[in-house]
Amino acid sequence: MAINNIYSAALMEHNAHPDYKYQMDNPDYQHEGVNPSCGDDIVLSMDVEDGVIKEIAFTGSGCAVSQSSTDIMSDLLTDKTVDEAYDLCSLFLKMIRGEVTDDKVLAKLGEAAQLKDISHMPARVKCAELGWRTCMTIIDDQIRGKKTA
Repeated sequence: MAINNIYSAALMEHNAHPDYKYQMDNPDYQHEGVNPSCGDDIVLSMDVEDGVIKEIAFTGSGCAVSQSSTDIMSDLLTDKTVDEAYDLCSLFLKMIRGEVTDDKVLAKLGEAAQLKDISHMPARVKCAELGWRTCMTIIDDQIRGKKTA
């Protein structure tokens, strides 16, 4: 697998021009996600109304993979219910770990499915997962009010 295969047009576009990378004023929920192995660091913020994610944004720094993946995730999850968002995050994590490869199933991820080749680059998997894991933590710990294992 050539390293160029993970740097898709979508990934590069979201890295160069992220739509969701900004400081949200007074978010309902917020959590910092850190990838200690490389130093990627984000703060994910969400506004949720009647169980629907109305706004999602992030700040922070990191590699193109972590920043783009978080921006792509933010676009996908806006206007989804909390339960839909959690399920999509779970599916993304399974895809990026190589556990789900069926393109018909992965179609639910929209543009995020283009990141599936990262599963072949173990050093980049945690970068791609950062935003998605952080979102699941917000849902588990803050929205649903239970601690993750």
